[in-house]
Amino acid sequence: MLTKRQLLILQVIIDDFIETAHPIGSRAISKKDNIDFSAATIRNEMADLEEMGYLEKTHTSSGRIPSEKGYRYYVDHIIVPNLKSSDLSIMKHIVKDGFFEVEKVVQKAAEVLSHLTSYTSIILGPEIVETRLKQLHIVTLSENTAVAILITDTGHVQHRSFTIPAEIKASDLEKMINMLNERLRGVPLIQLHDILEREIYSLMRMYLDDYQQAYEYLTAAFFKEQPARLYIGGKANMLMQPEFNDLDKIRAFYSIIEDEDEVAGLLKNASQGVGISIGHENKVDAFKDLSLITATYQIGEGQMGTIGLVGPTRMEYKKVITLLSALSNEMTETLYLWYKSNDEKRKLDK
Repeated sequence: MLTKRQLLILQVIIDDFIETAHPIGSRAISKKDNIDFSAATIRNEMADLEEMGYLEKTHTSSGRIPSEKGYRYYVDHIIVPNLKSSDLSIMKHIVKDGFFEVEKVVQKAAEVLSHLTSYTSIILGPEIVETRLKQLHIVTLSENTAVAILITDTGHVQHRSFTIPAEIKASDLEKMINMLNERLRGVPLIQLHDILEREIYSLMRMYLDDYQQAYEYLTAAFFKEQPARLYIGGKANMLMQPEFNDLDKIRAFYSIIEDEDEVAGLLKNASQGVGISIGHENKVDAFKDLSLITATYQIGEGQMGTIGLVGPTRMEYKKVITLLSALSNEMTETLYLWYKSNDEKRKLDK
């Protein structure tokens, strides 16, 4: 158990190191306005804090820097998260101004978070079970190439270029799209695979010449499983951090951040509410010198997404925790209203 004096000295060291990225010594601490201990007393306390594992001594200075254990104690027992009212106002505008679809809100949130914090933001969009198919199109670009376009009722447009197999006739292609739009319009995306196998395959067998080839093309063009939807903001922000003057660290970070499945796995496994992983608490090697703070948000009934900020262990924890909590609450509230409104429209359309 730390004494009040040790707590105060630990907080001063961590706050100062977060701001400057430079080790701090006992003489500098003794000059702080809220410190009335002698430099000798502070040195003794710093030695005890180092022995307990809360501080580390660098080779280039007589000063101390926080250890991962020190940051963990700071986050769990010392800080009281706070945020400027202007930042909270920005959070509210993200989800209320120009709100047309979930993905635009998530993308905008990623951009603003990275701007406000100078860290890298990673937001995992929710898997919205009730999102429904609105329309399918195939636009032919040439004799053997086309673009498959899927549009949802939330306004999301997904498209993919494909080579049209020589065995598929243009007339069969048109029949197939007409059949799909007639049978699948308004169906939740999560149910599309089952309906394709249960109903559409037998219909194609009845009406198309090369039904097997057409079915395989259809599933590849429109309904191939998509990677988790990630929105990343401020990748280059890491280059501005003094901790990232090591090329190996930069390469490792960019390598992992480009691997959507790996990053999505980190966010999918995040605990509900606010979660904080510091340094070696992260399971991914490229994040061992970083901190990852996450907060979950909800849409509709049980659909969850995750907001994450990645930065050095010397992160502004107070600001980031409050920022993510505020954004999580705002997104949950507004996306719930959107979900409810959208659900009412669907009922009226039936």
